[in-house]
Formats: sequence, C-alpha cells, structure tokens
Amino acid sequence: MTTAPDPFTDLEGYLASPPANPAGLPTSYEHGGRLTPEGGTVDPVLVEIVQGTLASVEAEVETAIARTSRSPMIRDAHDFRAGIHDRQLRKLTGRSYSALVHPVVRDFPREEMREGDVFFHNDVYASEGGIGHLPDLCVTVPVFHEGEVVAFVQAFGHHDDIGGAVPGSMPSAARSVYEEGLAVPPIKLWDGGVPNRAALRIMTRNSRMPDSLAADLDAECSACLMGARRLAELFGRYGRDTVEAAFDAILDATTETYRREVLGRIPDGTYVWEDYAEHDGVDEPRLHTQRITLTKTSTGGPGPGDGGPRLVIDFTGTAPQAKGPINHCGDYVGGNFLVKWLAPILRNLADSPERMAQLDVNEGVVPLIEMRFPPPGTLLTPVHPAPTNARTFVILRLLGVLAGAVAKAVDGRMPADQETIRYTGVHGIDDSGAPYLMREVLGGGSGGRYYADGEDTIHVVPDSRNLPTEFTESRFPFRVERLGLAVDSGGPGRHRGGLGYEKHIRMLRDAHFMSIADRSILACWGVKGGRAGRPFEVTVDLGGPHERVVDALADAEPVRAGEVIRIRTTGGGGWGDPLERPYAEVERDLRWGKVSFEGARADYGVVASGTREDPVLDRPASDALRERLRADRGDRPFFDRGPGYARLSGGATAAEVDWL
Repeated sequence: MTTAPDPFTDLEGYLASPPANPAGLPTSYEHGGRLTPEGGTVDPVLVEIVQGTLASVEAEVETAIARTSRSPMIRDAHDFRAGIHDRQLRKLTGRSYSALVHPVVRDFPREEMREGDVFFHNDVYASEGGIGHLPDLCVTVPVFHEGEVVAFVQAFGHHDDIGGAVPGSMPSAARSVYEEGLAVPPIKLWDGGVPNRAALRIMTRNSRMPDSLAADLDAECSACLMGARRLAELFGRYGRDTVEAAFDAILDATTETYRREVLGRIPDGTYVWEDYAEHDGVDEPRLHTQRITLTKTSTGGPGPGDGGPRLVIDFTGTAPQAKGPINHCGDYVGGNFLVKWLAPILRNLADSPERMAQLDVNEGVVPLIEMRFPPPGTLLTPVHPAPTNARTFVILRLLGVLAGAVAKAVDGRMPADQETIRYTGVHGIDDSGAPYLMREVLGGGSGGRYYADGEDTIHVVPDSRNLPTEFTESRFPFRVERLGLAVDSGGPGRHRGGLGYEKHIRMLRDAHFMSIADRSILACWGVKGGRAGRPFEVTVDLGGPHERVVDALADAEPVRAGEVIRIRTTGGGGWGDPLERPYAEVERDLRWGKVSFEGARADYGVVASGTREDPVLDRPASDALRERLRADRGDRPFFDRGPGYARLSGGATAAEVDWL
C-alpha cells in the first residue's frame, strides 16, 4: 500500500493523494448525492416547515419508544436515538447521532422494498460503521410516496442482553466478536407489515432478558412505522419534488454554516495530537494510542470557485487493534459515521454558546471533512472477528483527540476533556429466585471552557439519565444510600471541570458487580494551564473489613449482602490556570460542596476555614500561598494529563504532542 505524503513537508501532495484505506464492504450502491439539481430554489418558509416537521417526527418516534419499551436501558435511561434519512441515505436531522441506512440498502435494493417492511441489524462488521457493538440493535423503516421509497426512519439503542459470555453482552475480556452475543446482518424483520416471528424467536432465545428484548423491539418497530406514516403525509401534502428540494436546502444550509462560521476559525495548517485508552481487558494496562493529524486548508472544499475551506482528519499513528474489546470499525463508507460523530466538537468554535446550541450536525457536514484511515489492523480498522463491545473507549476518546488538535490551532479555545459514559451495574438472583440485571450508564463531568466551568454529571447521549432510585429500589435487591456529586472530582482551572457522580449502593442479597469503564488510571486532561480531573473509581465494601478497589473492567465482581459499592465517575478537565480563579468563585465552590477545604488549598491556593455553610477565606494567606505555588512550578505543557499518565508512559509526565 502506498504511503500518503507527509502533510508537514508536502502539503499539496498530501491533499491530492487518495485516502490511504478505502476499506469496507462494497459501497457501489447509490448514496450521498443530491436529490435535486444544483442551484434550484425553494420557498424558505416551506424549508422551515419541512425542517420543523422532521424534528417533530423524530421527537414523536423517540417519545413513542420511551413510553412503550420495557427495559431500564431504553425506557428509563433513554440510551437510544432516532434519525431520519432521505432516499440517498443522507441524515436530515441533527439533534443526535444515529446509525446508518447504508447496510440495509446495500443488501435490500430500494426497488424491492414495500410498505410495512422493517429491517433489522446489529452486526458490527456488516453495519458500514454505524453499529459499534452488538447490544446496539437497529431498526429501519422505508417511507413511501406513490409506491416509491422516498426516505427512511430509523432507531437504534443499547439493549439489555443479546447473548454472549456474560449478562449484558459486554464481556470485558472478550477476544472475538463471537463471545459478545448474537450478530445479525441486515434482515427483513417485518415483511409488508407481518413480523418475522422465526427471527424474533431466535433473537429472544439467545437473550437472558427475552421479554424486555421482545418488548423493546416491538416498541421501536411500531414507533418507526408511525414515523414513516407521518413523513408520508408530508410528501402527500407538498409533493415529492418540493419536499426533496427542501431536503437539499436543509443540508446545503448546514454545509454553508459550517463553512462560514466554524471552519474559517481554524488557521490553515497541520496539527497533531493523541490520547489513549488505558486497558483492553486482556493485556496489562498500557497506552493504546489514538492519533489525529488535522489539516485545514482555505480551499479545496465543496462549492463553486476554490471550494472554500476543507478539513482532513487522518488517523495514521493509531495503535494496532487490541486483543480485547476496545476496537471500533470506523473505516467504512469513507468514515461516514465518524464524521457525524466527531463534527459536534467543531461547534465549540461558534461565536457564542447560544449560537453553538443552534448548530445541527446532519449530512451537510460530510462534504467538508475527509477521513483518512490507516491500513486494516488498527483500533479503528479492526479485522473480523476482533471484539468491539467496549469500543466507547475509542470513539469517546476521539472526541477529545479532535478537540485537542483544534485547541492547538486556536490557542485553547476548546473545552477541556470529558468522559461522560460508562456502564456499571449488578446482576444476580432476586428474592423470587429470578435472574436480574441492573445496568446503568452513568455520566461524568464535562470539561471547563474558556468562558465557563464544565457541567456536572452529564451524558454524551442526549436526554439520557441515571436510573431513578425509586424504580431501582423497587425492582432490584439493593438500596441507593447516596447519589450526589463527587467532591473535588472536577479538574482545577480558571474554569473548573464539571463534577462526576458519587453513588453508594448497599446490596441486600449476594450479587455480582459489573463495570465497563475507562479513565480509571488516565484522567480527563486539562488545557491551557487547567489540570486534569479525577479518574473513575469503584470501591466495594466501603468502610468494611473487605474494602477493595475494583478494576474498571469487571464482569462479575462478587459482592456480599450488606456490602456497599461506591461508584465515583470522572470529573472533567480544567481550563486555564487554577491560581487565576477568583476567590469569590472558590468560596462559592466551598459553599456548594463542590470543592473541599483541602482541595481549595492544594488546587487553587486558597486558605479557608469555617464550615461549608459559612466558609471564611484568609485572603492575605491565600495571596502568599498562590505566590509560592507559582514560584515552585516550572514550565508546563499545554495539556495536563494527570498523574496516571506517568504510570503507563514509563515515567514521562507529558507526551511530545502536549507542547505547543
């Protein structure tokens, strides 16, 4: 395979060279093109109506799923999302990411589809990059107008169990995808409105939670069929040509907005940064590198004339595929899924937080960003049957890697790091003798920003939430004795990182604890003087005779009745020098219980006494302490990775790429 030219020494040749690895299943099916001729016009009022209808249908589909599903992961934690795509497979809605329609159309040509069909898949290696691990089940429904497919409604979410070696289908030490559960390539789950009961029986037979799996799938299929009817009404009201012209206008507007308001803020040049997963469940903890070389040019993008700005995101330098399940299949359809997954990071370059919140990420961002992948056999280009169930360690880390590369280009005008998803839970036998699985996706603190502190206990999946205590205590044999903020977990900074959760669970019966989490050694990095947040930690039998810290990757840690499990999730990284944080803000943190008196002294150089309700700051002593702390520290890198990095790097406190 020919190596692409070095962007630092031959930028023109690098940009002109083809992507290094156009890997994946055949993509000769038609996708990605416009629906109407370039330069056409459409009533802008009608575009607003169509865009509002799409958002309404998407919200209605998600509401229907939430109200009619059964599993805690779907119904209560809301770990699912819907998406609407046009007949060229382009994602039209932008509130959240979604899977891809590409594998369905690859295997079932549009002209052979008919009304009432529902397609299903969860096979990671047959999903064209849209499915990351087997518990993510995806249903797709075509929308018809005058007998032809004109759009698609899709939903996918994380389900309780689809088989495999452990409850929850996420074995932390898996060495192949065959250990992770039942893999289903695209199939027709409903044919013309008639469910394929044989396929449903096979799937539920392979699940430890067959009733909730069947109910969730029924909820998702019915909701998407309802959404397809709503969209068909839109086509019937305004006609296919008009609606498709509006679709093109919606995506064109996104392309132009990102071209004008976002990409233009990145100076032309090439910027490199990397970050790491810390363990894969098989080998001893080490640095599993994920590297991005970001190249920005002011020309060469889509559009008339010189085409405008263009980004190339090159993953060369990413580590070899892991033995354990942290791999992610990203190199399909030109990285179409990853483009839309990573693009929300770029919204931080908008004029204001208010404007950032207005920017959607739909297919309109795809023409602006070219993805380049290393050859097969890396964390992002794994070869079947490499396991993938903990692929969040890669795709979540890539959000931070892109943020770090952009931060180097824009003098830190990006948020510090966050790790806002991990799976924890317990499984065992309840009082009635029936098996149970309680799995929760707890969030963490987001990174400090150049204008504000990070947010506490957020989740990367929109509208997701921790499981309500009233629900879990009534259904599972444990008590939640504490649910609050993990004090001092946010990275110190001029703008502090958001705090993670602290949750205490007392088991009422013997059970097993499970965890699929990263950032237990490495921390969420701080930027431009900000310091790293506190890492993830689980302690079993807190305060008891068998107190112990549990590995962040655990399938079945024994927990005795009466023992307390303490879960502390990650705090976001800090932004800016913590010694520049105003005293009034540190005092407020003390009063709110977000920073301890010890943390105020050690992290912010603030000497205080009194109580949390009435802290008293000693300003002269604080001034003197801050002066000593400034004098004692030497040159520091632009990024702070926290003390855990030295443990895995052989003693180094920073990577070469951490310096400007």
